[in-house]
Amino acid sequence: QVQLVESGGGLVQAGGSLRVSCAASGRTYDMYYMGWFRQAPGKEREFVASISRSSGDSYYTHSVKGRFTISRDNAKNTVYLQMNSLKPEDTAVYYCAADRSSRITITSPGVIRYWGQGTQVTVSS
Repeated sequence: QVQLVESGGGLVQAGGSLRVSCAASGRTYDMYYMGWFRQAPGKEREFVASISRSSGDSYYTHSVKGRFTISRDNAKNTVYLQMNSLKPEDTAVYYCAADRSSRITITSPGVIRYWGQGTQVTVSS
């Protein structure tokens, strides 16, 4: 069994920075894929970033490239998303995701096995 708990969300001004964290518990040693999705009110859940277990490979959606950085600390069973140069359109609930798939290019929420409860990120204009 796997549990994912996000933290670090909050209210920031446009242009500011925020780091969200996801702490995993349970059988986490075989979670090759970990990533972040987000969902704004009235919109579909969308892919943001993902990273392999070794941190040797990562993948980002186009809209966050150059602004967001995903990282992973397996000793702490934690994945992070550093968000810089935040824009109002980044406002959403950010969800941690994990899967035993060896493919880090998963962008469809429907194929992800494990999810956190989400943390709210609000960017003021």
